[in-house]
Amino acid sequence: MKYPNSKRGSAILVILFICNLCAVDAFGMIKALNTAATGMSAQEAEVNNISNNIANINTIGFKKSRTETEDLLYNTIQSPGARSTASTRYSVGVQVGSGTKISATRKEFTQGSSKITNNPFDLMINGDGFFAVILPNNEVRYTRDGAFNVDENGNMVNKRGYKLFPGLVIPPNVKSIHISTDGKVDCYFTNTPEATNLGTIPVFIFINPVGLQSMGENMYQITQSSGTPLQGIAGTENVGIIQQGALEASNVNIMNEMTNLIRAQRAYEMNSKVMGVADQMLQTVNNIR
Repeated sequence: MKYPNSKRGSAILVILFICNLCAVDAFGMIKALNTAATGMSAQEAEVNNISNNIANINTIGFKKSRTETEDLLYNTIQSPGARSTASTRYSVGVQVGSGTKISATRKEFTQGSSKITNNPFDLMINGDGFFAVILPNNEVRYTRDGAFNVDENGNMVNKRGYKLFPGLVIPPNVKSIHISTDGKVDCYFTNTPEATNLGTIPVFIFINPVGLQSMGENMYQITQSSGTPLQGIAGTENVGIIQQGALEASNVNIMNEMTNLIRAQRAYEMNSKVMGVADQMLQTVNNIR
C-alpha cells in the first residue's frame, strides 16, 4: 500500500501495530479472568469442605475429608522438543495454563480418639473396619458409629432403629451384657453364673475404603471403587478390635482445619486480586484512543 505522505503512512502503521497488540493483550486478560475464576471456585469448594469438617467435630465416628485439585488443559504455544532450527530442538516449551478444578474430596479414615461412656451398648472399633446395619428395605450399609441401643423387641439397633448386622436379639431379664474384643456377645442372667452366648458381631473391611460413598446419617454405601466388603472377626489379621463401653470421636483436628481455612481464604483473595488487575488492564486497553 502506498501513501502520498510518508509521515501519514508511518502513523497508520503504528496505529495498526498498537491495535493488534491490544487485541492480543485483551485476549490474554480475558484468559486471566477465567483462570482466576477457576481458582476462586476451587477455594470456595475448599472452604465448603472445611466448614463441613468443623461442623462435624463432635459427630461420633465422623471421618474428615480433604479436597484435591488438578490443573486444567494447557494452551501449547511451543512444544518442547520442537524444531528450533534444522539441526536443533527447543529444550523447553511454552504453555499457558487455564486454571484448576476440584478433582476429589478424599475421606481420611484415621483413628479418632476414644470416648469412654461405660454404656454396654456403645461399641468402638479400635483399628480398621466398619459395623454393618440393615435398613428397612434390607439394604446393608456401613458405619463407624457404634452408639447402639435395644428396641422394644430386644433387637440391637442404632439411633435410627436400623438393626445391627446380622441381627442380635437381647433376651429380657438380662442382668449384664459382655462384648469381647473379638465381637462375641455374652449375657448373664440373675442367679445364673453361666454366660449365654448370643452371637458374634462381625467387622467389615474394604480394599479401598476411600471409595465408599457417604450417605449421611454416619453411614457409607459400597461402590465399584470400594470393592466388596470383606467380613472378618475383630482382632484378626487386619481387622480392628471392638471396645465395649466406648465411642470413637471425630478425627477432625480443629487447629489443622483453622490453618487450612486461613490458607484457603488468602488464596481466594489472591485470585480475586488477579481478577481485579486483569480488569484494570482491560480498562486501560479500552481507553486507548
